[in-house]
Amino acid sequence: MIKDIEAVIFDLDGTLVDSMWIWKQIDIDYLEKRGIPLPEDLQKTIEGMSFTETAKYFKDRFQLSENLEDIKKEWMEMAEDFYANQIPLKNGAWTFLSSLQQKNIKMGIGTSNAKDLAQAVIGKHNLLPFFHSIRTSCEVEKGKPHPDIFLKVAEDLKVKPEACLVFEDTYAGVLAAKRAGMRVIAIADATSLAYAEEIRSLADQYIESFEEIVQVG
Repeated sequence: MIKDIEAVIFDLDGTLVDSMWIWKQIDIDYLEKRGIPLPEDLQKTIEGMSFTETAKYFKDRFQLSENLEDIKKEWMEMAEDFYANQIPLKNGAWTFLSSLQQKNIKMGIGTSNAKDLAQAVIGKHNLLPFFHSIRTSCEVEKGKPHPDIFLKVAEDLKVKPEACLVFEDTYAGVLAAKRAGMRVIAIADATSLAYAEEIRSLADQYIESFEEIVQVG
């Protein structure tokens, strides 16, 4: 599948880096401080939303008195040490990125995370030289499962959507890539295993880790 593509676009959290578990814990801690138990449907409901969209959802659903900027600021403060110091790369990610770079394949990131946190973890792992575009969902009109973020990265890379391959770990992300007219390989992540079959049915391919495809043809 990689042989005939011109660009590869990666989601960040749960795809390139092992970080999705952190956000569930942040949600638990954030709501617990306000005496609110974590709803069972929360993670699936907010999946793919931009940072701002998620803050608005929290404010509306939980009737929070804080404004959106204060909500996001608190989340940032809770997450910044993890992103700057503790989050590892997914297995095989560095080798796979290096292989794509050697083939002169353009690369970009389309993430629902906040720009500062994305930059922190990208900087920690020295990933910046791999990427020609890094975009967040706050920079487009709508977050995943809408296709906006992936179309924006493809525009930056000057590559048609049909010549792009996306790597994603969530159903919302896979759906966004398909709606953008792109091929998509889903990568397993612990936080999305409960609906792995849904993801498999939508993605063009499903892998357990980048180690399965580190050799780019």
